[in-house]
Amino acid sequence: MANARSGVAVNDECMLKFGELQSKRLHRFLTFKMDDKFKEIVVDQVGDRATSYEDFTNSLPENDCRYAIYDFDFVTAEDVQKSRIFYILWSPSSAKVKSKMLYASSNQKFKSGLNGIQVELQATDASEISLDEIKDRAR
Repeated sequence: MANARSGVAVNDECMLKFGELQSKRLHRFLTFKMDDKFKEIVVDQVGDRATSYEDFTNSLPENDCRYAIYDFDFVTAEDVQKSRIFYILWSPSSAKVKSKMLYASSNQKFKSGLNGIQVELQATDASEISLDEIKDRAR
């Protein structure tokens, strides 16, 4: 289905992989990108459950935008194991203007199809998605 604002469609595999992360806990993270013609959002990378947070942040390109989902496991101050699903709009300052505009205009429509997101972030550099920042936002 095409996005009314930007005309960018969402590939069915995006929702399938998100469902596998959310309900079956098969993946640690997912990244999504627009195809070369900016016509469709597709799955970019899938990180398995053993993947570290550093591996996830290293997977984000320095000069291009991405939508990302990260399943963050943590232990509360009361020693309770919890998990939060993060949605991140990665839009680095060095990305091309066209890319930043299309990702921003397609963001709401894409995100609305992902039921179960618990924390949302927009990041323009690595400091905004540091592990400390993720830990603070998870609580």
